[in-house]
Amino acid sequence: MNGGPVQTYLDYNATSPVKPEVIQAISEALAITGNPSSVHQIGRAAREAVEQARDNVSTMIGARPDEVTFTAGGTEANNLALAGSGCKRLITSAIEHPSVLRAAETLAACSKHKHSPDLTVLPVDNDGVVSLESLKNALSGGASGALVSIMLANNETGVIQPIAEISALAREYDAMVHCDAVQAPGRLACDISSLGVDMLSLSAHKFGGPKGVGALFVRNGIGLDPLIIGGGQERNRRPGTENVPGIVGLGMAAQLAVDDIQRAPLIASMRDKTEQRLREIEPAIRIFGAGAERLSNTTCFTMPGVQSEMQVIGLDMAGVAVSAGSACSSGKVEPSHVLRAHGIPDAETGCAIRVSFGWASSEEDVDKLVGAWRAFYAGLKPRYTSGVSQLSGSNTTAER
Repeated sequence: MNGGPVQTYLDYNATSPVKPEVIQAISEALAITGNPSSVHQIGRAAREAVEQARDNVSTMIGARPDEVTFTAGGTEANNLALAGSGCKRLITSAIEHPSVLRAAETLAACSKHKHSPDLTVLPVDNDGVVSLESLKNALSGGASGALVSIMLANNETGVIQPIAEISALAREYDAMVHCDAVQAPGRLACDISSLGVDMLSLSAHKFGGPKGVGALFVRNGIGLDPLIIGGGQERNRRPGTENVPGIVGLGMAAQLAVDDIQRAPLIASMRDKTEQRLREIEPAIRIFGAGAERLSNTTCFTMPGVQSEMQVIGLDMAGVAVSAGSACSSGKVEPSHVLRAHGIPDAETGCAIRVSFGWASSEEDVDKLVGAWRAFYAGLKPRYTSGVSQLSGSNTTAER
């Protein structure tokens, strides 16, 4: 790994290392001179590269190529789905990524927006799972034309939502479903037919692709207004000259992600061994979402009495990179809204860190993490009484 002394990278939910095959594909794409909208031979070569990538992405999710719109990432894809849908009502959950939750709140509060949908934010249970009963109550309690936006898997805890059931329920009330599936590729099958969703967001850098490129699946027949005004690229949904190297990288990552799912049992064993060994060191640790179905690569747990930020720094100094939540709140130190939604007190959420494995992880990484965690905790534990930190500072949150 580049960027300092860190040798063990366990922050894949924030971003995945770019795969060698993707780097090669991007390098070759950088040599393509043409604009994909140009009709001459050089332009057609660029267009061919873009459309091949579109084919790869559509294959990964079981969609038609013309249902895939390229974006600058998951955040843009989520915003495009919500703001472009023209929905009268918007139903989401309390554990969504800020690019959904804050976008929904902004749309609902903006009187100048031509839609300004009514917003309902659904609670989750103690394991972080959306209640189908609460969704049914929300759908039946208002006008038709709702958009339900629920993530497939949470970026902080890895908890998986019952999207197929959510989609089936939404159809009973003539509602559309958008799914933020950014954390799923390579870890969990995200076939749009099985999920039953109308829109689905992806981001390349979560599964071995480059940063700054993503995609939004939009089922044929659904109208979507663009966020920005310009040319007619991406079927008038996303104006601007396409990022050919980034899109090619996304396409290659999508092709490789299909095979990555086969490693899920091995990755899950690493996660489970990590949790077991940490519990042997400190039985009082709490693993969030442990009672629910989770992504095979993700564990979010506490070091009792020790603030998240200190843990991240201490492990970093020992050569292990983890996070204190979602990586999209750069520079901010605040409690996790996800764990708050679980009903966890801030004093406990402020002691949580997230470990996320990925395509290059190994058993050695587990050993390095557990060893560093044990040494760090042993050095600090005598400074705490009754599991309450005596250190100053605030709680930390979020990276995507």
